[in-house]
Amino acid sequence: MSEKLLMQVNDTVGLCDKIAMDGFSFVPGEQIKQWLLASSADALLDWQTFDASWEGMPLDEYMADGGRYRRRRFATLSANASGPIVLEPHQPHYQSREYNSLNGGVARIYEPIPVELIHGHTMQGVLQLSRDLFSRLRPQASWHIEAHQFRIEANQKEHGQPAPEGVHRDGVDYVLVMMIKRVNISSGTTTLHSLDKRVLDSFTLTNPLDWALVDDKRCMHGVTPVEQIDANSPAYRDVLVVTFTDKS
Repeated sequence: MSEKLLMQVNDTVGLCDKIAMDGFSFVPGEQIKQWLLASSADALLDWQTFDASWEGMPLDEYMADGGRYRRRRFATLSANASGPIVLEPHQPHYQSREYNSLNGGVARIYEPIPVELIHGHTMQGVLQLSRDLFSRLRPQASWHIEAHQFRIEANQKEHGQPAPEGVHRDGVDYVLVMMIKRVNISSGTTTLHSLDKRVLDSFTLTNPLDWALVDDKRCMHGVTPVEQIDANSPAYRDVLVVTFTDKS
């Protein structure tokens, strides 16, 4: 094992300890970049293509609040603690109203994340790193994984709502939220809460590759609305959300 990879393992063990203790963690993008490159020198080779894939996504037509501020794509995958991460046949996304009081209770069909993006260097690096982290917490897990590309837009008539359902759980085991980019917006602060909604912490994902990691069984989370800064320029927040549910 290379020295860089050994350091990554030691660092990520410490991160898992923090998640086990607190139920959540923030990891700055520069640290994530180092870990990804320690695993593979090509880990971010297609970052520009990955970033650009948030352009042209369709509107989320399932917003029960009537909002026109969210664009979205979706994919379902599976994995064990080691080995390949397998792209599953495309399927609807479903949450019960227990976990999503706004849009839950409906099988929502979204445009799939392009296959070439799923198999690209960046996505595979992110999926494998997050799978490895969560598998240290659940070594025998058989993971059902859902990946969501989100763009939240804001303008002078409508603030963007990254979490329109409010402070919530997703009904999974673990959640990764990764910043792609923020353009011409303010706010969008991630908040962490106990199960009785007491505030535990808050931070703002600002830089590309910034991560928020959440134990969804132990913590609730929310995100404050994003507001357009310059009325003459587009304003949006792009994130990748990946959820892990143990089906074993």
